[in-house]
Formats: sequence, structure tokens, C-alpha cells
Amino acid sequence: MAKQSYRPDAKRIARERIAELFRQADLFYRENPAWSHRCVYLARKIAMRQRIRIEERYRRRFCHHCYRYLVPGVNLRVRITRGMVVMTCLECGRQMRIPTRRRR
Repeated sequence: MAKQSYRPDAKRIARERIAELFRQADLFYRENPAWSHRCVYLARKIAMRQRIRIEERYRRRFCHHCYRYLVPGVNLRVRITRGMVVMTCLECGRQMRIPTRRRR
């Protein structure tokens, strides 16, 4: 097995590319939703390849079941129920529940 090459700034570059892909997905969703879905796919592949986590603000922008880019009101329904934010993907019907934080 060949030795893997390692670039010390590879993870930083990967994070920048992931951010750029999500920016592009947001920008072009109205024109071409398929391109936005492809951006999510590529961002996930980069994150898996570099073994880094996708930031929370980006993780909430795609469905974790069908991996579609989500836009509230278009293919995403957002409801607040019993202290939870319930996000429903209208492409596959999957629900993502996020607990709301209590204020002290």
C-alpha cells in the first residue's frame, strides 16, 4: 500500500471549499436545483475524504436522508413543536428534530 501524502493545510482548504460549495448551492438554487444538490454531494465527499465535520450551519441546510439542498418554504417545512424545531424535507418526507435551548 502506497504511503499517503499529507499537506498540512489540506483540512483548511477543504473547509474553504465546503463553504464555497454551500454558497454556490444557495446562490443557484432558484435557477438549477440539480446543481445545488450536486454541490451538497461534493461538499460531503470532500468532508469524508479529509475526515472533517461539516459545520452545523451547513449541516442544517441539507437532508441527511436524501442529501438534497433544503430551502425553507420551497422543499423544507419548519415547525416549532414542544420545544423542538421540526424540519421536514418535502422531497423524501424525513423529519429532523432539533431541540430548542432553554433560556435561563
